[in-house]
Amino acid sequence: MSARVLADAIVALHLAFIAFVVAGGLLALRRRAWALLHVPAALWGAWTEFTGTVCPLTPWENALRRAAGEAGYSGGFIEHYLVPVIYPEALTPRMQVALGMVVVVVNVAVYALAWWKWRREWRQPGNRPT
Repeated sequence: MSARVLADAIVALHLAFIAFVVAGGLLALRRRAWALLHVPAALWGAWTEFTGTVCPLTPWENALRRAAGEAGYSGGFIEHYLVPVIYPEALTPRMQVALGMVVVVVNVAVYALAWWKWRREWRQPGNRPT
């Protein structure tokens, strides 16, 4: 498998992880076990935004791109459509904090709803929460 294909796969994985961080709590509404995966992912996502930490996927992707002889993100579908979503050019520290707040607010709201749902299910006779 070429380094370029692996780098593209990492970009797709990165986007999927971001989507999971933001909206993965909705899966916990369906099955409580999702919270075990989602809460640490959401905490990581918020922490990276608040602290400006670089996700480990980013240097890995860049190293693969260099190994493939690429300098940037020009080229195919993934670079054209997904990269600007993950790596906006005008991203500032203030915007990163705002993004972190979005992660926190969305997930607090979803987990408040999930907690209410789980508690209601627990109180129903003969009903075991999932």
